[in-house]
Amino acid sequence: MIYHLLYPLHKYWIGFNVFRYITFRTAYAILTALFLSFYLIPWFIRLFKEKHWGKTEKEYEPHSHNGKIGTPTMGGISILLSVFVTVLLWGNLNNGFTWTLFLTCVLFGLIGFVDDCIKIKQKKGKGLSIKTKFGLQIVSALIIGFILFEKLGLSTRLYVPFFKSFTPDIGSIYYLFFVLVVVGASNAVNLTDGLDGLAVGPLGISFGSYLLLAYLAGHIKLAQYLQIAYVPGVGEVAVFCGALLGACLGFLWYNAYPAEIFMGDVGSLSLGATLGTIAVMVKQECLLLLIGGLFVIEALSVIIQVSYFKLTKGKRVFKMSPLHHHFELKGWPEPKIIVRFWIVGIILALTALSTLKLR
Repeated sequence: MIYHLLYPLHKYWIGFNVFRYITFRTAYAILTALFLSFYLIPWFIRLFKEKHWGKTEKEYEPHSHNGKIGTPTMGGISILLSVFVTVLLWGNLNNGFTWTLFLTCVLFGLIGFVDDCIKIKQKKGKGLSIKTKFGLQIVSALIIGFILFEKLGLSTRLYVPFFKSFTPDIGSIYYLFFVLVVVGASNAVNLTDGLDGLAVGPLGISFGSYLLLAYLAGHIKLAQYLQIAYVPGVGEVAVFCGALLGACLGFLWYNAYPAEIFMGDVGSLSLGATLGTIAVMVKQECLLLLIGGLFVIEALSVIIQVSYFKLTKGKRVFKMSPLHHHFELKGWPEPKIIVRFWIVGIILALTALSTLKLR
């Protein structure tokens, strides 16, 4: 809105030309979303306490988490609201990628919201059935994929790190790949969101990384110099990433140990899906394995645990999955697990970004 109102005035005063630059608007998107979160979250905490919308007991968590029961949840609503307002203020609303990300947040946010509401109502930590949840996620991902590939003309080429010439066009198979990336990222973030600040910290790191990648992919000269895919118009996604980064930082202020509010499935499912969608938009979907490596590790720990348990009829690889619970049961203090996982996330993100020069 600010962009559309003030940038046209540059013909009367050159100073308004600054609103044209993605870097300027991204910086202010980070700050705007950050301060909006600071303002909104305390209000949501009070509201959810009044409504008794708090965390419920879960069977697959250590008993030490019983002290967290009743802590306000569904804080992801405040993150999404901060992002939406910020992007409407600073984004170019004529950009198709921007509106597709809005849709991604809304669709997966609604799935998470319904899941959270059922959990709160039942007070037993059981929301939507696995089949229903996955079914809704797959349908949502297919809708988003159709818009990206059929309406916005996004390439179905797969760009592989370290190889500048190996870019196979996998055609309609890319739809299945897209669903795998988006649904996988959504659920991986959801699994990671088990300790105070454990998920939102790496999410901020990931959105910060893709902020840079989106800007590079949308800049024809920089994309050619780095020999990465140039995607016209995708530079505007940097503003959306900036809003996500700022909102995550603002939420972390209240979600840090000991947490005053949790993001709930409405936050983790929507933010994870948005991260996966952004990775595909900027044609750096394979790098998501590194940038979001922490989420991948957490998801793999669950897959390994469940598969080994079934194959061996009761034996376990980890004391409990996801992986952060394993370290909890080994006696690691919660803050130590969280900070160490953040450090791993930073290392993985820096490693991923270094591949831009290794081709």
